[in-house]
Amino acid sequence: MGSIDVQSDNAEDGSAAAASADGHLKKVSADPINQTSNEPDGATPEKPKELEPTKKRMSSMLPLEVGTRVMCRWRDGKYHPVKVIERRKLQATGFSDYEYYVHYTEFNRRLDEWVKLDQLDLESVETVVDEKVEDKVTGLKMTRHQKRKIDETHVEGHEELDAASLREHEEFTKVKNIATIELGRYEIETWYFSPFPPEYNDTTKLYFCEFCLNFMKRKEQLQRHMRKCDLKHPPGDEIYRSGTLSMFEVDGKKNKVYGQNLCYLAKLFLDHKTLYYDVDLFLFYILCECDDRGCHMVGYFSKEKHSEESYNLACILTLPPYQRKGYGKFLMAFSYELSKKEGKVGTPERPLSDLGLVSYRGYWTRVLLDILKKHKGNISIKELSDMTAIKAEDILNTLQSLELIQYRKGQHVICADPKVLDRHLKAAGRGGLEVDVSKLIWTPYREQG
Repeated sequence: MGSIDVQSDNAEDGSAAAASADGHLKKVSADPINQTSNEPDGATPEKPKELEPTKKRMSSMLPLEVGTRVMCRWRDGKYHPVKVIERRKLQATGFSDYEYYVHYTEFNRRLDEWVKLDQLDLESVETVVDEKVEDKVTGLKMTRHQKRKIDETHVEGHEELDAASLREHEEFTKVKNIATIELGRYEIETWYFSPFPPEYNDTTKLYFCEFCLNFMKRKEQLQRHMRKCDLKHPPGDEIYRSGTLSMFEVDGKKNKVYGQNLCYLAKLFLDHKTLYYDVDLFLFYILCECDDRGCHMVGYFSKEKHSEESYNLACILTLPPYQRKGYGKFLMAFSYELSKKEGKVGTPERPLSDLGLVSYRGYWTRVLLDILKKHKGNISIKELSDMTAIKAEDILNTLQSLELIQYRKGQHVICADPKVLDRHLKAAGRGGLEVDVSKLIWTPYREQG
């Protein structure tokens, strides 16, 4: 189902509006480096201390050309370097009546947005003809935590694309078409372009039914739909229930429209996901939080019904309002529990991208080192693979990255010093929610029917 985008709990961000106690949507925002403005309410952020541009110079540079680099005031109230990706004229006339779609060169593409001219510092305008010129991201004072967050969000994950294909992908998806969606109690800012049907080209906000995932242009349409929609959970079989958490298995062939709508929705938050209209070959596992109003989707993963490469997961996503709660790790763990039920080893679809490798390496580290700590005596990579359903190659690469494996007398030997294991486990971070295998009631697809 395309490349994998995994939101780890250390690198999950987004913007969503949470419902307040009275049931109304209340917008809240989050950013990838947890920056907050130091300016008092109503104060104008301080611009770089340079002379104001003259009217003559301003008129000569406007409207800004695509490719222009300039400083832009972001939601934290501070100025950051951006590159103009696209521009469009507003209904009024005049050079100032353009708005610009910009990419913040310090951050992931998910934060690209349309901005007005008054957000741009025209004195800092730099027209770049040579696209090979590196982004200027120096001179900013950031904490180590902020730098780490920027590093994490910069992993684009297009290793599978050659240069021409990457340019084509970026050109086709450069401008975010849907700015926000409403899904259940949340209004969520989207991250990326998604190829919705042409009739939605003039729409910047979509309203989703949180149960069947049909989407509409207007709130009134959603309200009419909700009066008729009799679903209170994803279509499919409930295969897991533990407390308020449920997992539903949805067959793409039996529920084609739902599968396609899920792909449209997921693409809004996955940069490099390949959108498949033919969902017949996939199974979708929808994780829900359940209450008296129904089962509300918090995330999902998909997998091929039959994979020659032993892939046990194709795409994975935790929706922004539910991130940083351990659900991403839960979904990864759940995919391996299904592999154990199938009696085979599994591995996520390659290439791993946009934090995918970081997230999976963390999962593999926690699982493997926990076993090594408790195990007495020698243990082979084959035995670890049989116990965990993790592919031997992934085990070997993980242990090698931790420098816990050596090659002696023609074979690999695991070096498991308890203090070293504890240090690596601490660095790997906490695990997510645990899967209670006793609550999993599931028959592998190949045995169905």
